[in-house]
Amino acid sequence: MLSLLVDAVAARRRGLPEGWRRRIRESVGAEGRQACRPLGAPGHSVAPDTIVPLPPVADASVESQIAWLLDMRPDALLDDMEQAYGPERVPEHWRWAAERPRRWLNGYASAVSDVWSAIRPLWERAQPLLDREVERVGTAVVRGALDALLGTLSERIRFADGSLQMSDQEPARYDLGRRRLVLVPMLSGPDATILNLDLPGYVWIAYPLPRADALWLGADPARRAADELASMLGPARAGLLSSLARPTTMGQLATLAGTVPSAITYHCDRLEAAGLVCRERRGREVWIRRTRRGHEIIDLFSR
Repeated sequence: MLSLLVDAVAARRRGLPEGWRRRIRESVGAEGRQACRPLGAPGHSVAPDTIVPLPPVADASVESQIAWLLDMRPDALLDDMEQAYGPERVPEHWRWAAERPRRWLNGYASAVSDVWSAIRPLWERAQPLLDREVERVGTAVVRGALDALLGTLSERIRFADGSLQMSDQEPARYDLGRRRLVLVPMLSGPDATILNLDLPGYVWIAYPLPRADALWLGADPARRAADELASMLGPARAGLLSSLARPTTMGQLATLAGTVPSAITYHCDRLEAAGLVCRERRGREVWIRRTRRGHEIIDLFSR
């Protein structure tokens, strides 16, 4: 919600399609727009932690975040500002909020609620993409490829010589030390990143969810991936390869395809010649399964 508010309401553009920027902006009431103004101040990126009241290191619903904001004591927001900016006076762009902390908390909670109402259906459609991203990150960690993964999170983030370098308007240097690194995929424009690098036990980096552009543009990302696979293999062979999530018999595969085994033999021959499937006779039945290369092809077009 924060990344969308920054892009659409605070006018710090991060790549949202214009139609969605307008839809999100129009969904937010006057008090919410007022509360979001500090988020778009030119030349500033440091903000109080309150803008993400419950850190994204465990599941926390948007509703619980909103309730937290509404229950938060005004002096807790002032303490948060002092921690972010030091004991001196808060920056000019946060002065209005510092003078009216209760009003700011209510307005910001209202803005988050308004945006959530506008994009919740899209978020629910994004769940397969989020699940896939969890698998992608997990696979990279297990295979020792985290270094390569970190360079793919965003155009604004790159990994080199053991350091993550992130584009920011207020540059600083941080040492991860023994703290955990938490990666948070988010539904946002492609240029959005949100960071919290000074917490004692962990740091977290929120980055754009891969392939989310298909959701913003109204396409089904699973359908898009299937079309891309079909364009490479042909519709019939792409459908057969996709059906082989687990080994099956030629007869079962024919049933899935709605035809007879003899009708799919030719396509299976071509898939086998390409090293994407292999067949094995077991008694009277012929079993077919994807090879490792076949799994890799499916995985490639699923991301």
